[in-house]
Amino acid sequence: MWAVIKFKKDNLALLQKDLTKKLGSEPKIYIPKIYYQYVKGNKNFEKVFFILGDYLFCSHSAFRYKKTVTLLKNCKGLKYFIPGFEIYQKEIQEFILQCTKNEDKNGYLKQTFFEISVKKDFKFLSGPFTDMIFKIINIQKSKLKILVGNIVTTMSNKKNYLYRPV
Repeated sequence: MWAVIKFKKDNLALLQKDLTKKLGSEPKIYIPKIYYQYVKGNKNFEKVFFILGDYLFCSHSAFRYKKTVTLLKNCKGLKYFIPGFEIYQKEIQEFILQCTKNEDKNGYLKQTFFEISVKKDFKFLSGPFTDMIFKIINIQKSKLKILVGNIVTTMSNKKNYLYRPV
């Protein structure tokens, strides 16, 4: 059974260790994330971004018992369990499946995971236009016609440029 957990980002390793210790076996943890590179000044930077912020999915057979969740509330690195996760197992599994279908070989989400829609504002996370906001004017098979500032241009939809809705 999958549980949804809000955690302290700087204590993720501590949380995993404490959960394993208290559950008796290692739980399966899934955190959807993206990897991108950007340039600031003359330096190149790499960043891993958790798309759900400080939430993660944790699977263990013991989560089906309410007593287990109560016993785990004091784990190091844990803020709290999201209540009602028992009811939404099907939705959680579908979301995780959708994420894993859109991952690259290193486990990072590809741009294909994110829904693209016309006339919405997006922000580049990588590439030559990093941190610039643009609007999609037209979507073709392999190209996007975009508006960056006052400039209309096209870009390949298959490139590894990452962008997110604003």
